[in-house]
Amino acid sequence: MAEPEFWEDQESAQKVIKTCNELRLWTVPFNELKSRFHDAKDLLPEAEAIGDHELYKELIESLGEIEKRLSELEVRKMLSGEMDAKDCYLEINAGAGGTESCDWAEMLSRMYQRWAVKRGWKVEIADRLDGEIAGIKSITYRIEGEFAYGYCKSEKGVHRLVRISPFDANAKRHTSFVSVDVTPIVDDVEVEVAMEDVRVDTYRASGAGGQHVNKTDSAVRMTHLPTGIVVSCQSERSQIQNRETCMKMLKSKLYEKQVRETQEKLQAMGGEKKEIAWGSQIRNYVFQPYTLVKDTRTKVEVGNVESVMDGDIDVFVNAYLKEFG
Repeated sequence: MAEPEFWEDQESAQKVIKTCNELRLWTVPFNELKSRFHDAKDLLPEAEAIGDHELYKELIESLGEIEKRLSELEVRKMLSGEMDAKDCYLEINAGAGGTESCDWAEMLSRMYQRWAVKRGWKVEIADRLDGEIAGIKSITYRIEGEFAYGYCKSEKGVHRLVRISPFDANAKRHTSFVSVDVTPIVDDVEVEVAMEDVRVDTYRASGAGGQHVNKTDSAVRMTHLPTGIVVSCQSERSQIQNRETCMKMLKSKLYEKQVRETQEKLQAMGGEKKEIAWGSQIRNYVFQPYTLVKDTRTKVEVGNVESVMDGDIDVFVNAYLKEFG
């Protein structure tokens, strides 16, 4: 990067800078922890010798914080996949069950928003389809932040809710299902998409009524006929912008599909010991008659369901990454 001719090829320069920044995500935290540990190690005997109890207590607390950060870095070590450092799309779709499932989809939507905020990520809505009575039928978020895809990929699958439905006058327990899909954003990878294989539909974007009502068919839905992959976007003001976003989403999904198929072939050849079925039920959320959230893959359980719904899901994410990588 220090070479004078480095900036002559802008595209190549940006790739190098991006690679450099990704490497810094590993080296900077590690070197900071290493430096803090050696400082504490050197000062502890001195603090003990001179009887400075305040400094001694502060150093012990510092070591505890270093251990916690090191544990987080250990989890991040699992995020060494080709796409783990990338931003991603997180898509939530209500399953069968009508209003109950739509309400569950909105609850999960809030959970992921709060989780993303706690991690310092940027979240934007790319597409949203509201339920007929309440909740949402589907929503797609664009999430930008450090290792967004690496962490979010643990949420891919079916989420099951058990509770007494607020929409049931007889107060009976209901079971609802919502699927979550996560796709890395791969702007820097070339994926060929033949337009004759893509069906493009336009429709009016949903939104506020009155003077803000959408009077043009600006929302776009694209269907990739060979694979059946469907993407949609209505967040941009113009149809052209929504088309561009849809194409990026489609290319990302196609690229991920290619990578996943390659990994599955390699796993079949190598006899992969652990397997997670694509789109399988991954987590149960029980509100009544007791409260419990249990991950079916890692067997991790949390009794405080309200905390989980407030975005405290790192315990599930970290357990998944340590076990499955």
